[in-house]
Amino acid sequence: MQLPSLSALRVFDAAAKAGSFVKAAEQLHVTHGAVSRQIRQLEENLGLPLFERRNRAVFLTDAGRALQGTTASVFEQLDSVVQRLRQRAHDDVLVLSCEPTIAMKWLIPRLPAFQQAHPDIRLHLSAAGGPIDVHKSGVDLALRRDDFKWEGDVHALTLCEEWIGPVCSKAQARSWQTLPCLHTQSRASAWKTWLRSSGSAPWESGRIQYEHFYLCIQAALAGQGVAMASFFMVQDELSGKNLVAPQGFVQDGSHYCLLSSRPLAEDPKRQRFASWVQREMQQCAAQATQAATTTKPRARA
Repeated sequence: MQLPSLSALRVFDAAAKAGSFVKAAEQLHVTHGAVSRQIRQLEENLGLPLFERRNRAVFLTDAGRALQGTTASVFEQLDSVVQRLRQRAHDDVLVLSCEPTIAMKWLIPRLPAFQQAHPDIRLHLSAAGGPIDVHKSGVDLALRRDDFKWEGDVHALTLCEEWIGPVCSKAQARSWQTLPCLHTQSRASAWKTWLRSSGSAPWESGRIQYEHFYLCIQAALAGQGVAMASFFMVQDELSGKNLVAPQGFVQDGSHYCLLSSRPLAEDPKRQRFASWVQREMQQCAAQATQAATTTKPRARA
């Protein structure tokens, strides 16, 4: 025997729970007439009335109550299974918000290593900087510097210290203090912070303003001036000898942190990424420390 259509049973279940064809139509986002037709077709299929129509009200018959006892259970089970399946489909996704220049210059080149070590995690990267509400933004994690205050219920893991220093093209290393200083709006006080942290004296060599850090770095690569950069942003260019850091790098007092809306230990995906990125950043910070000890700052008098 052929069973009635699932859509007709769904309409019947909604009408039975609501006790009204009108309310069922509103819940299902269909017309009152569509509900009435589905119920009538279901009754014709079964050969029994499921509702008593009294004026504008409807009441379940004995047959209707018997059927609704089953449909309620069936649809609850279906809803539960579908929800679990949908959840499972997204269980392997980890959404990370990261400052654009760090994402482009440091994180993305290292992601193949993370994917190879954790092939069961799909990392979705969102490039964004500055303050973020990890509870409302829809991200799982946010990689940020601690240059802003976040709410007390945010779970933060300190990854490593920030290291900054001036960088320029290799060909201009000897005359770097005669080059224009490249500034960025996204970290407007970077040069002042470095002068204070390094104990260097300021000098006059011109100024060029860019909107983002990565534009400053590209300008430095093109020989347009000397940029104040994070070690993490230029590590690969330094290794490839495309850029040099004539003064080395110093800590500026800030840190990189990983922000989460809930404890990392409660989510294996978050914990695994946190462990990996903390290890990677600390290894890079160790190289910045080494660069700081092997490069003697030469401030211009």
